[in-house]
Amino acid sequence: MWKLARAACNLRQLRRYSAAMPGPCIVHKRGTDILHDPWFNKDTGFPLTERDRLGLRGLLPPRIISFEQQYERFMNSYHSLENNTRGEPDSVVSLAKWRILNRLHDRNETLYYRVLIDNIKDFAPIIYTPTVGLVCENYGGLFRRPRGMYFSGKDKGEMMSMIYNWPSQKVDMIVVTDGSRILGLGDLGVQGIGIPIGKLDMYVAAAGINSQRILPVMLDVGTNNQKLLEDNLYLGLRQPRLEGNEYLSIVDEFMEAAHTRWPKAVIQFEDFQMKWAFETLQRYRRRFCMFNDDIQGTAGVALAGLLGAVRAQGRPLKDFVKQKIVVVGAGSAGIGVLNMAKHAALRMTGSSEDNETHNQFWLLDKDGLITKDRRNLDPAAAPFARGFGKGEVEGLQEGASLLEVVEKVKPHVILGLSGVGGVFDKQVLKAMQKSDSPRPAIFAMSNPTTKAECTAADAFKYAGENAIFASGSPFENVTLGNGKVGYVNQANNMYLFPGIGLGALLSGARLISDGMLQAAAECLASYITDEDIRKGILFPSISSIRHITTKVGASVVCTAVAEELAEGHDDMDVKQLKQMSKEETEDYVARNMWYPVYSPLVHEK
Repeated sequence: MWKLARAACNLRQLRRYSAAMPGPCIVHKRGTDILHDPWFNKDTGFPLTERDRLGLRGLLPPRIISFEQQYERFMNSYHSLENNTRGEPDSVVSLAKWRILNRLHDRNETLYYRVLIDNIKDFAPIIYTPTVGLVCENYGGLFRRPRGMYFSGKDKGEMMSMIYNWPSQKVDMIVVTDGSRILGLGDLGVQGIGIPIGKLDMYVAAAGINSQRILPVMLDVGTNNQKLLEDNLYLGLRQPRLEGNEYLSIVDEFMEAAHTRWPKAVIQFEDFQMKWAFETLQRYRRRFCMFNDDIQGTAGVALAGLLGAVRAQGRPLKDFVKQKIVVVGAGSAGIGVLNMAKHAALRMTGSSEDNETHNQFWLLDKDGLITKDRRNLDPAAAPFARGFGKGEVEGLQEGASLLEVVEKVKPHVILGLSGVGGVFDKQVLKAMQKSDSPRPAIFAMSNPTTKAECTAADAFKYAGENAIFASGSPFENVTLGNGKVGYVNQANNMYLFPGIGLGALLSGARLISDGMLQAAAECLASYITDEDIRKGILFPSISSIRHITTKVGASVVCTAVAEELAEGHDDMDVKQLKQMSKEETEDYVARNMWYPVYSPLVHEK
């Protein structure tokens, strides 16, 4: 039955994307060079006419295997692997699944992305969160062939020429990291390349970015991880991280080189440590079409979840400004969430920055509650430090523990972006039962799974069956008493960043504004029906990711046009974009999503 269901699904998808199916593709290779190129290789799927045209006759077994047959053969192999690894540790199973998918990726990208799109709910946890963290930790031993580009501190002065070593003439999407803060795992140096690779796989699967137009980038500026520096398998520079102007000069040079060759490419910054995340965002956001997913993408997804929590608690959206929200983690993600939530609250009240609306937030780091008495208060955290004005809680002092804050504030929401697994412990979760809301919301958003602030099972066990739960990594729904279900919401950036990038690309935006990001978050927040919200479901199924991305991407396009940031894309000029209705914009976005099918190949010298 699953084969029939999948076939029907594929047929619907093919019909939807038939208008965007590519024509013949010109290649400049022949023979084994074609077979060794995953962009063009069809394995045993080459028809006889192509085998003759491309010098492949005799280099492949004579039988021609259709795309659907190849698809079915791979899925059978994958399910066989699942059966053979039952009972093995989760890490062993996850890496085994990653390896079989990675081998297909290395060999045949068209088939790989078709498999990924059609099975995104099952495969996203393998190529993305949480398995990607495990891959990064073990990357030296897993490396088989290069993917993406590496710019190191040794390449200073050469990047403008290096960028032309990339074989694709057009790049639409670049994801770049310096490996300094990979998920909640810290400094993994060059091994962090797994994050841009996984993010771009999601761009292809969710946003339909052409797989030949993506570029993962690692900026290797050294590592301060002594264990890696002593590891014989470590593939990066064996030196401490560059700092200050030396560091910035490397990032500057890369950005100029990338923009010079591909001026319309969207650049996403990923997993930079806090000081460089904010520094580079402010340095480049008005000069290039770029955004930082940890600061802005996480903030958008969290805001969508927070707005959903207000609805799930049976209150109108305007009551968001009355929500008491405790945020644990004062890094780039935590500060990003607070900034976006504060701006949303200010817009709802129509108030200025000076009215202390942000006092609905309590921010904690490893040293406890942040107040205005904090020595060496980080400027990024300063606007959210407690101490003066309305809304203060008696008895809460600088450095108060999370348990103290929860017991005295009785928050509607606790939101974790701390990277500290289990910090929402039994006592904290039990204290949430006395929240001022009958449906307390617990957002354990740190990745990977081992770094989650609490598990779904513990959240419902200790905070009560009426709790609302969201996490960054996937957990299974929890069976409660009386046949009820405790729904797990995966509050992951995958719901937003593909639409933000796609919308910026298709509008030809000069830059990515706060308004475009806000529109993306509000679009996601409105996606869920009232019926699902009442059940505690805040985010849609990942199975709908392309539809979600279409909606989010269209909202970003419309906002870019309204803010006069759009410059048009390919054959669609700004005048045409302005004339499109919301429905027409969504159709425009959907039509421009790439869908993996075998294109006829024509050789040209």
